[in-house]
Amino acid sequence: MIRAIGDIAALYSIGLGEMPSFRYELRCAEAGALRIAGIDEVGRGPLAGPVVAAIAIIDRAVAKRKLLRLIDDSKKLTLEEREEAHEAMLASGAVRYAVGEASVDEIDSINILQATFLAMRRALQGMAEQPDLVLIDGNQVPPELGCRAETIVGGDARSYSIAAASIIAKVTRDRYMRGLAASFPGYGWETNVGYARPDHIAALNRLGPTAHHRRSFAPVRMVLEPGLPLEEVAVELLR
Repeated sequence: MIRAIGDIAALYSIGLGEMPSFRYELRCAEAGALRIAGIDEVGRGPLAGPVVAAIAIIDRAVAKRKLLRLIDDSKKLTLEEREEAHEAMLASGAVRYAVGEASVDEIDSINILQATFLAMRRALQGMAEQPDLVLIDGNQVPPELGCRAETIVGGDARSYSIAAASIIAKVTRDRYMRGLAASFPGYGWETNVGYARPDHIAALNRLGPTAHHRRSFAPVRMVLEPGLPLEEVAVELLR
């Protein structure tokens, strides 16, 4: 059964603030789920590069407080904090994870939402041992996920499992984009990792798109087709 639990998140977080915990995982465990995973994605908004999803299962019996103190919503952490948390999770033996992605061609072909769902399904398929239930950040479950799921709006700030997945996805994607920066200088990917920052927009207009740019995204389409009406761009993005 798929149920959205984001609407009761405030009830669970009374007095706890916006800090991750295992309260969702424990509630699901009480209902009979043994292996509970978190899924999150990174890269829906950038103009270049893939969208990346990660899935993570934290062994609550093994995870130490020192490790858990490092795990939070990846958006709240600095680059250095994310890297530290990522390396600590891998070294701990307490976190099992897998990563999936959807390419730029897939994003342009099926749209960013469907590509995000695809990356999530691929991450789940990459787990050697499938979870009994996954907690997903947001309010949508990917179609044909193949596993019981619950959604949590703002879940990367509320669930350790989702927060861990968010860090793994973010570090994986950022490292990939920084690696591409050496082969495609001038776009600032070593710092903006493909997002629509002013330096990236300026370079896009000056140098033109690369094979790693999302041609279905408005700023890229407008460089490729300067006379394209804004209304047509908007319609294309909504498909």
